[in-house]
Amino acid sequence: VNPRIQVEHTITEMITGVDLVMAQMEIAGGASLIDLDLTQDKISIRGYSIQCRVTTEDPQRNFMPDTGKITVYRSSSGPGVRLDGGPGFHGSVIGPDYDSLLVKVIGFAHSYRATLRKLLRALTEFRIKGVTTNIGFLQNVLIHPQFQEGRVHTGFIEATPELFRLSTPKNRGQKMLRYLADVAVNGPSIAGMTGPLGDVDPVLPRLAGLDLAAPPPRGYRQVLLEKGPEAFMKEIRRTKRLLLTDTTWRDAHQSLLMTRMRTHDIARVAPHTAHALPNLFSLEMWGGATFDVSLRFLHECPWDRLRKLRALVPNIPFQMLLRGANAVGYSSYPDNVVFAFVKKAKECGVDIFRIFDSLNYPLNLKLGIDAVKEAGGVVEAAICYTGDVSAAAPGKFDLAYYLGLAETLVGYGIHILGIKDMAGLLKPRAASLLVGSLRKKFPGLPIHLHTHDTAGTGVATYLAAAAAGADIVDVACDSMSGMTSQPSFGAVANSVAGTDLDCGLDLARFSEIDSYWQLARDMYQCFDPALKSGSSDVYMHEMPGGQYTNLQFQARSLGLLQKWPAIKVAYAAANRLCGDIVKVTPSSKVVGDFAQFMVQNNLNEADVLEQADKLSFPSSVVQYFQGFLGQPPGGFPEPLTSKLLKGLPRVKGRPGSELPPLDFVALKAQLLSKHGAWVSDEDVLSSALYPDVFDDYARFRNEFGDLSVIPTRLFLSPLRVDEEVVVDLAKGRRVFLKLMAVTGVAKETGRVEAFFEVNGNPLQISVLDRSATSTVQTRKKANPDHPGEVGAPMSGVVHELRVEVGSQVMAGDPVAVMVAMKMETIVAAHVAGVVSALEVAVGDSLSAGDLLGVIKPEESREARSIMRQRTESMLANEEDSDVDADT
Repeated sequence: VNPRIQVEHTITEMITGVDLVMAQMEIAGGASLIDLDLTQDKISIRGYSIQCRVTTEDPQRNFMPDTGKITVYRSSSGPGVRLDGGPGFHGSVIGPDYDSLLVKVIGFAHSYRATLRKLLRALTEFRIKGVTTNIGFLQNVLIHPQFQEGRVHTGFIEATPELFRLSTPKNRGQKMLRYLADVAVNGPSIAGMTGPLGDVDPVLPRLAGLDLAAPPPRGYRQVLLEKGPEAFMKEIRRTKRLLLTDTTWRDAHQSLLMTRMRTHDIARVAPHTAHALPNLFSLEMWGGATFDVSLRFLHECPWDRLRKLRALVPNIPFQMLLRGANAVGYSSYPDNVVFAFVKKAKECGVDIFRIFDSLNYPLNLKLGIDAVKEAGGVVEAAICYTGDVSAAAPGKFDLAYYLGLAETLVGYGIHILGIKDMAGLLKPRAASLLVGSLRKKFPGLPIHLHTHDTAGTGVATYLAAAAAGADIVDVACDSMSGMTSQPSFGAVANSVAGTDLDCGLDLARFSEIDSYWQLARDMYQCFDPALKSGSSDVYMHEMPGGQYTNLQFQARSLGLLQKWPAIKVAYAAANRLCGDIVKVTPSSKVVGDFAQFMVQNNLNEADVLEQADKLSFPSSVVQYFQGFLGQPPGGFPEPLTSKLLKGLPRVKGRPGSELPPLDFVALKAQLLSKHGAWVSDEDVLSSALYPDVFDDYARFRNEFGDLSVIPTRLFLSPLRVDEEVVVDLAKGRRVFLKLMAVTGVAKETGRVEAFFEVNGNPLQISVLDRSATSTVQTRKKANPDHPGEVGAPMSGVVHELRVEVGSQVMAGDPVAVMVAMKMETIVAAHVAGVVSALEVAVGDSLSAGDLLGVIKPEESREARSIMRQRTESMLANEEDSDVDADT
């Protein structure tokens, strides 16, 4: 008989009613079983009881112990639920040196099934944050049919892998608080911010008399969905009105606010727009730079933006900007990536695809056109405009060039012809000539004109184009218009009001919508370059409106802002050196990089031509001259191209035509392994286009969660002490939070403690102050993308090192032994190679992910031995041939 009280004694106590621990102590004090009235005839079994041990162990990592500080601890209670507590409580620090048990949860009821239900309810009510627990695994055991029927055996866990398929806790509130604490301590870290946000939050328009809860009025999207693209095109041509596309949701803030407008602020006013302006031709709201900026700087999923806004605006067509064979990226991609991207964009809500190519290269345009046609979208193929067709000597970009390009696009089977004047170079007289000539040549084809108001002539250009036969023009809400953005919505609409071209819009309602955007722009003043006026020098440098503010920011980052006038002059020179080309992303980036390179190195046009074979050019410039963007009109200039390339290979034809198809299944498996189960098919496409950017976004999301739901003021500025805010994390999940206090910096750790109150409960978040100096030893982290870097799989102590620097290892060989919570874990090498560095010593305490050592991958001894044997065998069999043995 083992006299020791066992861990499962709680079960005996619940079904017998005997307090075994108290009985044991009384017996130790001299009492007998008879004295305690504990005789066998009086012991009876009543009901059922099950015990679950809640531990800080990760079932998906072979029950490896976890360590850390418990930031949230909420337990269960109620009839039939008993808790035998351990070290589990709010603020408790779970170290690697003791048992991982937090609490025993014991259920009791008069039937087995009722006991299971009580335990499931109790475990579900637990909230433990800060450490990994086994609660999900315990729940899977309790709901498994075999366990519920009582048919389990000692091999049940090993034979039932589905027990380890655990749902990943979202921890949305905890992750959001981690971000808010970081901003409170370190300030916002969104690139491009200069100064604070504006003082006033945007106020939503009242729109008296409109029921926003009702479905919005019928719009052009219903026409498109009911009749299809071909009939939609004819409907547009039959319309006498001048139709408007509002670019406020995309190109306007790209041109004025560095593309930093968040989904939260667009979504707030989206229902109001759907009800107040149902007769808009379209809302340009996706594609272009918004895709990568959402991921790179705003830490938002661009696909979520598209789906969310589509649900809010079902009646107005959505329009996106597609860079032809470049999709929404800056380089060429395999054809199947472009086709898959367009198909998914159409499924998520894009109706009209404006397709362009940065060099007007027909083969790149055709790929985008074919992808949109296959997806069932409206094909708006765009001619990118540069030069001046009305000039006495227009050069290679004359009227004949544009008419010829348009004829090629029409031959591809397009629905709408777009004219994309990305720099605002199209003067009113040139608009009359170009649009009038296109209308005469293609009388049944809708013409859609896009320009920027950099020089201040945009409204005049639109009125001239409308008179010449343009069907649709791009405008932006007044407060988001002008200068490098699009011409004013109100100015254009009021200019044609009461005429045959009347836009048919309620301009009083529009003014209410515009009031919202005026306050929104004020709030985003930290990204606003505060341009004071238009600039007619655009006719000399030809810089696209969307690039103007971004290039200015880059110049500031490089310490070249004082040379901004020189950069504009260099931009014109760089354009000439490239062969006088169309300038729009990504070709505009080439010219911009070239210009900054010239200014940084104090080079003029003649210097570049003379020294090209000795200079190290930016990679974007080299790739352009190699042909990675396509072929520019008139070809690449010589002898500069040959001197600059220095013998590098050149691409002939469409750059992406020879790229092998991307394996989406393999990429998704890789992303799931790297970032977690939340990765979707849309995320796979994001990674295919921007692999490094997506990885950074995924790491940020795993640490801080989905922040697109929090107000912009919280995202871009610190929460003030005693300030209470309300955040809707999801439908039905509202959080009331207040920042209570922020401590000073701990000299030993360099960390600051931020104290919050969340729905009335206290929470503490520890944040590293990145500006503070610390005396604590910080360890390098293993990069999971580099298999040669060996990281600690858990927090613990280095018990033994099995290798030393210079040791040769095979994949799977032990590198070290770690100990935590009485459990030894062997840390193995992931690759074969030579140990080039060891970052730890025996006795060191490590956190999960700390770098133990580095293995330089190389052919293993076994691999070299096998290769040597094969080579010797081959040579023996080829003795009589002319095979050279050394070879």
